[in-house]
Amino acid sequence: MGWRRHRCGGAQNVPVTTAPIATAQTRTVRSERPIDLAATVSPLRRGLGDPCHRETPDGAHWHASRMPTGPVTYRLRQLDRRGVDAQAWGPGAEEFLERLPHMLCLDEDLTGFSPEHPKVVEAHRRNPGLRMLRTGLVFEAVVPAVLEQKVHTRTAHASWRKLVWRYGTPAPGPAPDGLRVMPDAETWRHIPSWVYHRANVEPQRSKTIVLAARIAPKLEEAAALSHADAEKRLRTVPGIGVWTAAEIAQRAFGDPDALSVGDFHLAATVGWTLLGRPIDDDAMIEYLEPLRPHRYRAVRLLGLAGFAHKPKFGPRTPYTDHSRI
Repeated sequence: MGWRRHRCGGAQNVPVTTAPIATAQTRTVRSERPIDLAATVSPLRRGLGDPCHRETPDGAHWHASRMPTGPVTYRLRQLDRRGVDAQAWGPGAEEFLERLPHMLCLDEDLTGFSPEHPKVVEAHRRNPGLRMLRTGLVFEAVVPAVLEQKVHTRTAHASWRKLVWRYGTPAPGPAPDGLRVMPDAETWRHIPSWVYHRANVEPQRSKTIVLAARIAPKLEEAAALSHADAEKRLRTVPGIGVWTAAEIAQRAFGDPDALSVGDFHLAATVGWTLLGRPIDDDAMIEYLEPLRPHRYRAVRLLGLAGFAHKPKFGPRTPYTDHSRI
């Protein structure tokens, strides 16, 4: 996972199509606890140019997904501190709205979350509306997570854009111009190897995507399993390890403990932030153990509060363009 400080700004001036407008299905969800919509759904966005996600100047969050019942475009807007207003279009609209409270983890139980480190305590105080994200859409989380394996984030995002633009479909409803639904599993499975190559995806990552696409229905079943069993199911796919499984769980399962072990920056950042010195993965796991089962929640809170930091030493690692190899 990346450490990204949440900002309310950054909305893009994105035009909305003027094609015949389908009638939206709507729903408003409320919670006794605050809901910070922008922070909660931010992991859905894969870079500023994500074809599947937009933030418009009116503060709305648009996203296109592929529900079991069909494609859906949805628009989420913060109504007040404890409410979210939703509109949805497309064959999957009704299913999406039915699952919305589940997606926003409005059923979260934080009684076991009792951090002791002052920075984690303060980060939690500043961000009481952070919820985990539980889309229940496993394969939708698999592909971008695999693309982000062992490469710079901007490289992975560029590959995601190229592939979705080429093989995705236009989002249903009055979506912002260019919004697209990611390809289905069968399409990912049959993308030619040379197309992956031109999208700067080397054979190891493309093979993992193809293998996952072959058993996509079995992977989708993981959303109904316990977090431990879901991880085991994901890791039956060659090429999906601890880090990738955690990145998927953070978005598809709402797992508050899905720590991205193996992340290039995470352990050192946790160390500098909480201990004032760098640590490795083993030390990070040991240090965060008292926060189980909320280790990922703590990491997210530190990032949102702006506490996460790591000194910069030396030059950045070089970018590799596999399409030129």
